[in-house]
Amino acid sequence: MPLGDTIQKLENNPLEHNGTLLEKRNGPSKLAVKLAYIESYGCQMNFADSEVVASILNGEGYEITDNLQEASLVLVNTCSIREKAEQTVRKRLEYFNSIKKEKTDMTVGVLGCMAERLKHQFLEEEKIVDLVVGPDAYKDIPNLLQEVAQDREAVNVLLSKEETYGDIAPVRLNSNGVSAFVSITRGCDNMCTFCVVPFTRGRERSRDPKSILEEINDLASKGYKEITLLGQNVDSYLWYGGGLKKDFIKATSLQQKTALRFENLLELVAKSHPKIRIRFSTSNPQDMSVEVLKVMKQYDNICKYIHLPVQSGSNAILKKMNRQHSREEYMKLIDTIRELLPNCGISHDMIAGFPTETEQDHQDTLNLMDYVKYDFGFMFAYSERPGTLAARKIEDDVPEPIKKRRLSEIIEKQQEHSRFRTEQYLGQTVCVLIEKESKRSTTHWSGRTTQNTVAVFPKGSYQIGDFVEVKITDCTSATLLGEAVGISESV
Repeated sequence: MPLGDTIQKLENNPLEHNGTLLEKRNGPSKLAVKLAYIESYGCQMNFADSEVVASILNGEGYEITDNLQEASLVLVNTCSIREKAEQTVRKRLEYFNSIKKEKTDMTVGVLGCMAERLKHQFLEEEKIVDLVVGPDAYKDIPNLLQEVAQDREAVNVLLSKEETYGDIAPVRLNSNGVSAFVSITRGCDNMCTFCVVPFTRGRERSRDPKSILEEINDLASKGYKEITLLGQNVDSYLWYGGGLKKDFIKATSLQQKTALRFENLLELVAKSHPKIRIRFSTSNPQDMSVEVLKVMKQYDNICKYIHLPVQSGSNAILKKMNRQHSREEYMKLIDTIRELLPNCGISHDMIAGFPTETEQDHQDTLNLMDYVKYDFGFMFAYSERPGTLAARKIEDDVPEPIKKRRLSEIIEKQQEHSRFRTEQYLGQTVCVLIEKESKRSTTHWSGRTTQNTVAVFPKGSYQIGDFVEVKITDCTSATLLGEAVGISESV
């Protein structure tokens, strides 16, 4: 069957909700008395995973509470990508344990990437948690809680080749009722030398498109206005009936001909819900295709924003990082984006002080930033992560003071470019989706443009969830300031 026919077939067959999942969406029984408290740290995937965990607990009779003191189950969804993130989690665990001394019936568990990396340390050596659950083992939480109740070791950090949680309807936590995450891929095959993700989240696999559409259809019926498609690398999305991306080469001829790639899924979602904004995160440069860019250009409801981590502007460092792109290839991709999507917002990840990085390497990074002039970025000093290829094979030889100085120069450069980008909006009228009240003023709304730039303006008669035309009159390096001029006809 041709790919176009496959897409059409999916579009013409409304997806029926599974009865069990609908029951989970409707929330726990009113008789439930067990309360669970969940904290999430790190990437958007972790926050989305916590919503899956909430759904699983919901099915076991737990209600989710935002009051730590009243919870009998406390779970921390952790990030292991930076040392600082791990330190933050450890401090929280120490605090939870201080509460547990007074509240002996409290169960404390660690989820996510730190769970996989520090399972024995947490359970056996430090004895600071009762259960440890890796990113692919959340369905086992009910069994693990039974193990805890019987004073047995409760740990499952096994990685899966199939698990996508496509059959779980997430319970939206701390939701504004406007924006939601939908996970479409899990794992990563890229093996960047600085990164723990391949070891904590396993190999790349994609979720059944029917389950993705089912979840989005449900969100649309509940009035959500923006969906973010999530994955460690969304551009690697590849559905050929299930299985790992690396095994696609072994797929049948029919599977290969009818496979859905990311551009196909993106188009399918955009066409199915033209009044909903569609975002995606994150993209790896070597997997970003021209086909994706063409779909973005074709559909107005696909946001004109791409997070495109580069990590370094030096070819020497990119090679040591095992990035599958060169400086020149990345710049060519930027040129293509600018050509096809002139007003596209672009952000980055950047690491300062990777092992062996010289001053020239650092200057190459700053020069690349000057070339792109990113809208904003996420910038870090290199922190060696145990178990990664870099930790095993490359000495962390850049002194901390030099790392900090280079990071400050990168941050300063980005602030300069962010100001440049926001100033381009002065005098323009842009479409903003109202998401929440401004943090700094109870009389102002806050929302984002299609380019993911934050805009703040007086409330007037508008409401959360409205698409509003806003004339930009002022700006900072991070925020647009303006006046609403009416409801927008576009998204």
